[in-house]
Amino acid sequence: MTGRAEDDAISGLLYPNHKQFGVLVWILAVVHLGLRWQYRSQLPAMAETLTPWEKRLSLGVHRLLVALTLITPLLGFGMSSSLPDGDGVPFFLIAKLPEILPKSDTAFLVFQALHKYSAYLMLACIVLHVAGALKHRLQDRGGETDVLQRMF
Repeated sequence: MTGRAEDDAISGLLYPNHKQFGVLVWILAVVHLGLRWQYRSQLPAMAETLTPWEKRLSLGVHRLLVALTLITPLLGFGMSSSLPDGDGVPFFLIAKLPEILPKSDTAFLVFQALHKYSAYLMLACIVLHVAGALKHRLQDRGGETDVLQRMF
């Protein structure tokens, strides 16, 4: 998206939808976190047969994913709010969400960089998460660390 001219027709469609779905992701992340907290005693325990480095990596990636699904959309909202000539953040049936930050080119650049790098970090965590799930599913099939059995 960032390589496109802001005034072309596709960008005019992509940017508002990107913002709307970013707000939706944030709302779903808050609900997810609330449900995990409410049902924390029913969550499956980590497999005892994992090596210490696998346990640390798994816990770290999971916590980072949860944190980034909360932080990244907020950074994007901050970026949109602080853009001096920005058009705000739409959210489906709500015309525009209230902008809570003052307009500032400097703040916009900071939020833009943080939003970009947090999104790349989230993508790296997703790749690690999928790679770990595939490793445990394919290499440890039927064992205690077979994650597919723990998901259901």
